[in-house]
Amino acid sequence: MAAMYSTRQLLAVCVVALSFYLSHGRVNPSFKIKAVNLGGWLVTEGWIKPSLFDGIANKDFLDGTGLQFKSVTVGKYLCAEAGGGNIIVANRTSASGWETFSLWRINETNFNFRVFNKQFAGLDTNGNGIDIVAVSSTPGRSETFEIVRNSNDTSRVRIKASNGFFLQAKTEELVTADYAGGSKWGDDDPSVFVITITGGLQGEFQVTNGYGPKLAPKVMRDHWRTFIVEDDFKFISQNGINAVRIPVGWWIASDPTPPQPYVGGSLKALDNAFLWAQNYGLQVVIDLHAAPGSQNGWEHSSSRDGSQEWGQTDENIRQTVDVIDFLTARYAKSPSLYAVELMNEPRAPGASLDSLTKYYKGGYDAVRKHSSTAYVVMSNRLSSDDPRELFPLASGLTGSVIDVHYYNLFSDEFNSMSVQQNIDFINTNRSAQLNYVTTSNGPLTFVGEWVAEWTVQGATKEDYQRFAKAQLEVFGRATFGWAYWTLKNVNNHWSLEWMIKNGYIQI
Repeated sequence: MAAMYSTRQLLAVCVVALSFYLSHGRVNPSFKIKAVNLGGWLVTEGWIKPSLFDGIANKDFLDGTGLQFKSVTVGKYLCAEAGGGNIIVANRTSASGWETFSLWRINETNFNFRVFNKQFAGLDTNGNGIDIVAVSSTPGRSETFEIVRNSNDTSRVRIKASNGFFLQAKTEELVTADYAGGSKWGDDDPSVFVITITGGLQGEFQVTNGYGPKLAPKVMRDHWRTFIVEDDFKFISQNGINAVRIPVGWWIASDPTPPQPYVGGSLKALDNAFLWAQNYGLQVVIDLHAAPGSQNGWEHSSSRDGSQEWGQTDENIRQTVDVIDFLTARYAKSPSLYAVELMNEPRAPGASLDSLTKYYKGGYDAVRKHSSTAYVVMSNRLSSDDPRELFPLASGLTGSVIDVHYYNLFSDEFNSMSVQQNIDFINTNRSAQLNYVTTSNGPLTFVGEWVAEWTVQGATKEDYQRFAKAQLEVFGRATFGWAYWTLKNVNNHWSLEWMIKNGYIQI
């Protein structure tokens, strides 16, 4: 075959290939990425930038908000008997799961109420047409309600059904939609309920559906255009960072006309990111942060109401593979594409190992169809007892990487730790955990998320510096590299930009 080409042609090909491999660290085994996550940009997380939600009417009634309704006359809470599949009663003295109704927002005043077992509350259309039941698995007109709030006390509401009448608690066992007329909002009105708001999500679904189809496109495009800009890539490149991990949502593959309520425009922002990365010599890890159906039930995977429904069907897995195929095909020729992360933080047991293994194999093949050099990152399952459970798959795949996330947060064990105990935990426990998943013949290891934040009260700047330094030293042993969460955040220590500018961390 070599005879087909001149020596000069072969040399040119080798030089190009060598340059590419060098840029990806293949020839230089000491190369590791020191990355920062661009969280809260192309996948919304309200806690990162709360002001993004400020313009939403009734912004405390977003998709996934839990409402508990206490009748002012009966003095007890509405309840989906047996968690759903039965009647709605008003006989509970305290509220928990069965007494919590999760909102599906239609507009600022109209909603569906999803109950514990995933049915929707609605009129009993197979009965007298006025009793309230929770039997439908999909919402329709009979499962649509208007929430009317008291302008003088927004914790007091009335609920108007699709038949034009208000719900009332006639007795503890009988809740009907047959109360007509106005209200003085007094304690003698059976159509008045006092609400308690529990939980709530502030993700991509909530912000886009909250603003609605008229306002959401402009709000989101303004956010994408201003939250991360080219100067940020310049700043990153000048401060010891050599890569960015960019969370994206599955709807980006349908840009510019993604399914509602999502809006188009995030793909253009990702295109810009690749150009900026190339301009400043940065590598890019594309991270599928939100998979269709939600792989963990949290806002950062764009769950509508806290449900975790990814991986339950082969079609869902194929749809997710198609997203990876789309992204890799689009950016495979970019010199900045370093890795594709197939999914962020799937959560056990909802994301089963069987479904995840099937998906990761399909996702790996999709990447390899377009790129023989991009690393393929596979996130460990949260809440799994075995951090090596992906090894049987990943160890046999060239260029595979296992992603682990280490936070000294989100667990009671950290709540009472001192500064030194947190640092010791990094040096001892995290070091051992990382060593356990780092093997000579297995996949590379990637600490894809970490942060210099903790639950310590009154910590000094020096304390934070020591904590950050300890993590940099330990996580620097990961064979693929690490990525700080995140570049920008209103919570200072979660913002690497703020930490660098204020001298809390030095890469």
